[in-house]
Amino acid sequence: MIRSIISALLIGVAALVPAGAGATDPVRLADDAPDSHTVVPGDTLWSISGKFLKEPWRWPEVWRLNREQIRNPHLIYPGQIIVLDRSGAVPTLKFGKRIGQGGGDRRPLYEKRFPQVYSSPSAGAIQSIPVRAIQPFLSEPLVVGDQEDERAGIIVATQEGRVFTGSGDTIFATRIVPGIPEWNVYRKAKPMREPVTGEVLGYEAVYLGRARVQSEAGVLTPDVEGDSGSAEARLPVPASLMITAAKQEIGKGDRLLPAGRPELLSYVPHAPEADLRGRVVSIYNGVAEAGRYNVVSVSLGKRDGLEIGHVLSLHRNRGETAYREDNVGRPQRFQLPEQRYGLVFVFRVFDRIAYALVMENDGPVTVADSVRKP
Repeated sequence: MIRSIISALLIGVAALVPAGAGATDPVRLADDAPDSHTVVPGDTLWSISGKFLKEPWRWPEVWRLNREQIRNPHLIYPGQIIVLDRSGAVPTLKFGKRIGQGGGDRRPLYEKRFPQVYSSPSAGAIQSIPVRAIQPFLSEPLVVGDQEDERAGIIVATQEGRVFTGSGDTIFATRIVPGIPEWNVYRKAKPMREPVTGEVLGYEAVYLGRARVQSEAGVLTPDVEGDSGSAEARLPVPASLMITAAKQEIGKGDRLLPAGRPELLSYVPHAPEADLRGRVVSIYNGVAEAGRYNVVSVSLGKRDGLEIGHVLSLHRNRGETAYREDNVGRPQRFQLPEQRYGLVFVFRVFDRIAYALVMENDGPVTVADSVRKP
């Protein structure tokens, strides 16, 4: 059970700076924006905001959320009523309670909710985007840098000398940090390169499975075939781990990294504060083009200030053209302006690269398209 203080979402404070600061255009309501919406299972923050706003990512501005509330929003549950308040110069969203059928215009009346504390299971809260579309990506794939790979655990032996092992089998590994019980098993794979410069941003490792530590490493035992009294005869004992889940066969030489808990997508959709610019690096599963609810990787990461919940706009590179007036003289070359055609929601961030879900697109998403602050 968690305690969500809903009053923080009900009170607009002038000192709060909305996350969309930097967006100069006023918030525009959707053409058919309702007066209220009752939250139902399957709703997301994105889908709800799309009912009220033409630009769903500007949700924090109409909720009057500050930076901390965006990163740690109070949870919203099915059954709650969200009310659109049109009375001020800027529209706002609030929680409300339906109390009647209204007056002459037949619009329902709503009671303002006073500060209260509700206790609800976090599992029932709605998420920012459809989790089912990205569930496998919360723990896999892995993006590994050279330094991470050098420090990663490494499997030095398998149960009974098997070439490959699977779920329930035992593996033995070195460089397993004490106190960390769960580990992801991976195999270093293809480099992920910046599409224009060719710079390697990381390696998209093949996720093989998960393992749990059974016994720690570091104990020294005598070599039974040698002189038990000599230092050379005492050998290090690797950590023992049991494979708890296997997507592919796991063998000697495969690597391990600590398995963190998947981050719950409770972040509110919002624009970056900095003027970020990057490119689409790859489309997951190696297809040439992506559409709505497909996963792409972008050439921005933690070192650039990118975080979960950031919304980036997609821009198509139209390339260059040449024109020679009346077919006389040397042709003039022109760089055609980029065309904005969609939005992505960032849901997993590594040091120099991140994964994002395509939320809106007018045309296919392709590698080397630009992403930037909307």
